Amino acid sequence: MPKLIIGLVGQAGCGKGTAANFLKENYQAGYIRFSAILGDILESLAVTKTRENFIKISGAVRQEFGEDVLSYAVERVALNTPEDIVIVDGIRRPEDIVALEPLPQFKLVAIQVSPELRFERMKKRGEKAEESQMSWEQFQKEGQAPTEVTIPSVMSRAWKTIENEGTKEAFESTVREMMTELGF
Repeated sequence: MPKLIIGLVGQAGCGKGTAANFLKENYQAGYIRFSAILGDILESLAVTKTRENFIKISGAVRQEFGEDVLSYAVERVALNTPEDIVIVDGIRRPEDIVALEPLPQFKLVAIQVSPELRFERMKKRGEKAEESQMSWEQFQKEGQAPTEVTIPSVMSRAWKTIENEGTKEAFESTVREMMTELGF
């Protein structure tokens, strides 16, 4: 059972993946991505992994099996991970932390970034099929999707909020400071 489970919450392009990669590389953390469960479903159905399709499958699964169904699935995976530190990436809704929040080893960490910088970073990374071609208007519209509008309320419940407005090195230094604070 892990000694620490770090849940990452923040809007698209804020640096959750960067923080997770840093923790994996420097602290040998295990990694669970909320959307991986949904991605597996899309892949099994031979449906393209677009942001819109992730939103659709998320809504369908939650509607049919309960808003907190993914929280319990992620909790099960996290508790069975052999690493001492486990990163849970992509928390978006209050229901996503229903199973995790009561765990004594769980720490929710919010990552805050301006919308303009998030948009710039998303276009560069091209993680989802349509991101590199996304317009500012599309970016703003996607920020109003059901999977996105609840993020700020979840961020307000975080144990710690990290600003990610500067360089990658500065951000990683802040993450390292957080880990020192947590005793690692």
